[in-house]
Amino acid sequence: MNTSRRSRPAAPVVALLATVLLAGCAGTGGPEGGEPELGPVEVNPATATLALPMDAYTDTEAERIRMGQVQQALVSRCMARYGFTYEGVRSAEAEAAGAGAGAEDRHAYLFGLADPAYAAAHGYDKSAGEGSVAKPAPPQLSDSAYVVMNGERPGAQGGTAPDANTEEEAARVDSGLTAAGQKVPAGGCGREGYRKLYAPTEDSVDLLFTFGLASEAHDRSRQDSRVVDALEKWSSCMDKSGYAGIASPYDVVEKLGLEEDKGGPRAVTAAKADVACKREVNLVGIWGAVEKAYQERLVEEHAETLALYKKQREARFELAASLG
Repeated sequence: MNTSRRSRPAAPVVALLATVLLAGCAGTGGPEGGEPELGPVEVNPATATLALPMDAYTDTEAERIRMGQVQQALVSRCMARYGFTYEGVRSAEAEAAGAGAGAEDRHAYLFGLADPAYAAAHGYDKSAGEGSVAKPAPPQLSDSAYVVMNGERPGAQGGTAPDANTEEEAARVDSGLTAAGQKVPAGGCGREGYRKLYAPTEDSVDLLFTFGLASEAHDRSRQDSRVVDALEKWSSCMDKSGYAGIASPYDVVEKLGLEEDKGGPRAVTAAKADVACKREVNLVGIWGAVEKAYQERLVEEHAETLALYKKQREARFELAASLG
């Protein structure tokens, strides 16, 4: 197979506009089923500018890191009740991760690589320029501290110790263990820290609920006729560029055997063709509009649960602020 990129003319403006109009008008499915109608379909938007309905319920990278720190603080406070100092795995890794978290592009790879500048510089190497941070080893625990942290004795068969899904439930569960004259919480301080932050009450919405909805919307969008058509056009463009038999942008690295050298010359050449083909058929614009439509439908279908989730998420932020 010839993997060198062949030159080709840019897509005519009239053809591109026709693609946009067809994508915007196709689909007459109502809210109960079928393919949803689309709103405006942008032409080759940058993924950093994509705004999807589920974003309102999803932590940014900076917020995710902050919540991890809050959970760690709650675990540390729990351990302190039993006379143990516990700081957990912190510092360098979290600080390095948080350094660039303010200007994230949360949808950077939602539809595969889409940034032409990044493709030309780094190919498919998602970690380019980030460097590597050694993950600190977890602190060593004495046997007594292990009991308090995990709610079970060292060497116990995993999954057999009493546990609870929420803090309200935990108040009714006896771990059968004591330390410093106090009952050890069900699941230990590790589980208590999680429950206090993410599952304090019986009506707490599962942390993965919104992730599941976003995944469902994405799965539906991949089967939508407008996305299927755009993917077929992208695949045909890749074929003409010397990369035959690739049906999905998610398959490029594996199909071309680039796993061990995602940023090398071959990867860069393929990535440039990949992104150019996406832009030629307006894949990101069409797929982004379709994804948004399916997310809007799911947000409407689960409005009550999402409202509760959003309220609980705001409570987590308030708890984080109170802990300093």
